[in-house]
Amino acid sequence: MAKKPQDFESPQQTTKPIVPHADVERATVDAVNKSEYRSLYAAQKKIHPKRAKGTFRTIKWWVMIVTLGIYYLSPWIRWDRGPEIPDQAILVDITNSRFYFFFIEIWPQEVYYITGLLILAAIALFLVTSTAGRIWCGYTCPQTVWVDLFLVVERFVEGERNARIKLDNAPWSWSKLAKRTTKHIIWLVISVLTGGAWVFYMNDAPTLMAELIAFDAPLTTYFWIALLTFTTYILGGFAREQVCTYMCPWPRIQGVMMDNDTLSVMYKEDRGEPRAPHKKGDSWEDRGDCVQCRQCVVVCPMGIDIRDGLQLECIQCSLCIDACDEVMEKIGRPKGLIAYDSLANFDRRANNEPEKIQIIRPRTLFYTLLIIIVGGGIFYGLMNRADLEVNILRDRNPLFVQLSSGDIRNGYTIKILNKSHDIRRFSLSISGLPHYKMNVVGIQETTAEGLPVIEVGRDRLRSVKIYLTVPREDLTSDSINFTITAKDLGSDSISENITSFKGPKT
Repeated sequence: MAKKPQDFESPQQTTKPIVPHADVERATVDAVNKSEYRSLYAAQKKIHPKRAKGTFRTIKWWVMIVTLGIYYLSPWIRWDRGPEIPDQAILVDITNSRFYFFFIEIWPQEVYYITGLLILAAIALFLVTSTAGRIWCGYTCPQTVWVDLFLVVERFVEGERNARIKLDNAPWSWSKLAKRTTKHIIWLVISVLTGGAWVFYMNDAPTLMAELIAFDAPLTTYFWIALLTFTTYILGGFAREQVCTYMCPWPRIQGVMMDNDTLSVMYKEDRGEPRAPHKKGDSWEDRGDCVQCRQCVVVCPMGIDIRDGLQLECIQCSLCIDACDEVMEKIGRPKGLIAYDSLANFDRRANNEPEKIQIIRPRTLFYTLLIIIVGGGIFYGLMNRADLEVNILRDRNPLFVQLSSGDIRNGYTIKILNKSHDIRRFSLSISGLPHYKMNVVGIQETTAEGLPVIEVGRDRLRSVKIYLTVPREDLTSDSINFTITAKDLGSDSISENITSFKGPKT
């Protein structure tokens, strides 16, 4: 049976404090979040990750650029929907209770589409996690992306890892004050832009920008910008790894989606142990490839040692892979001592079996099938939904009114929802009710047949009040079902709704 990462015993290590010397990189540095140091109530220890270089760091740069570009630029994309309708491609129109996403328009009563999209996103996350572990956390999670951006600013202003450690331990001076002030000002600017970009999704972006510049925007807008500025500044600048470790529930539930064939960033202890320093010319016999350089530790933004095995804190950013590969290349050893690997491959290597990546498994097939079913249902619903919706609300207090003539009158509120981007005119007709008289409040126009005509604006909901009167002697029971039909005069679109006419018990 192959040893798993947690089965290996690491050599005894001497823990030394981080010291503000120029050669701090060469000092013995243990991971800040090493397992034996963890405590439920421990104070946060600041992590100074070293800048990594390599394939995965390059991928993370591109992911950061793309995701931030999408976030900041999306509210400014225009989409022509016709007059009197917002031309912003992505807009959560709270005032008019609408969500616009390019050609898709979601009304409040269609919230099930939003629910479906959230379910689809969750299942997709399950699929990604079961296939490649916490790759979402390491590359595309907003917390990871903004922390990366804040670290770029920190390195630009305060320098690389050694310089930042020295600055932290140095007494306050004008130079230190200037650097810290500059860093925090840039962080605040980024945070303000983050909050500002968010509110642009809730309002027409160009209009809101003009109002913000003129200090004429609604007070609630400034409140949300301030709140999002504060949260971005605190979470990205100070909390950082604490958010992933303590605030986010995902690390604690991801294990349900993972199995022995799930790819994760792992240290190959069957190749790296026993670890020890190595000098040029020394033999590689009876030892592992790990040379105790600890570069995997100093680049980790979570402050862990990947050689300790799978850990809750690991966000799988893969920077330790780049750091280790760089060292392996320098000492002439094969790359991949730290790599995407699975627990099953440890067994395969121990049994001299070829390694393999097992992506197609019952678990991943199940998640894929769910995505197809849910996604297909949402797509079918969006492509086949009607652009006309009619709701009938019968007055319930009172159920009916007996007029002085003895006739019985019922009141109804008819709500006609026009989801198209054209003005539409509808006729109302009644079937199944004997000898009725219909009065539509506020409507004068009629068809050639005498049916009332109701005009509904583009992308609008209109409510009208109607009264139906029936002679009492024509009522065969205290409740008669009948149909109200709304017909679009400009097309063949028809909506039929069954309701009831109430009268006194006979």
